[in-house]
Amino acid sequence: MNITILTPDKEIFHGAVVSVKVPGSLGEFQVLKNHAPIVSSLEKGTVTLVTSGGEHRFYDEATSTIMTGTQAGMTLTFQIGGGFIEVLNNEVSLLARGLKK
Repeated sequence: MNITILTPDKEIFHGAVVSVKVPGSLGEFQVLKNHAPIVSSLEKGTVTLVTSGGEHRFYDEATSTIMTGTQAGMTLTFQIGGGFIEVLNNEVSLLARGLKK
């Protein structure tokens, strides 16, 4: 399953993941491979994703650069101020505001 996490000014993460957990408006939920299509608003909270094998790119706040990794099983968390998520055919798009790693 692939995910792209975007803010209004930059791409925060792009790559293959095993799972992503998000703070939905009606409660936290997790997206796994072959999840049913969904569009949901997101509340302020934590986004947690676990990478799978393959290349992924992520924004490193410490260096303000885009880093590339290939490590499977790496857990990344981001604090968001809200946003939206769309899941369709194992492609996940997450649009966030107020993102902090």
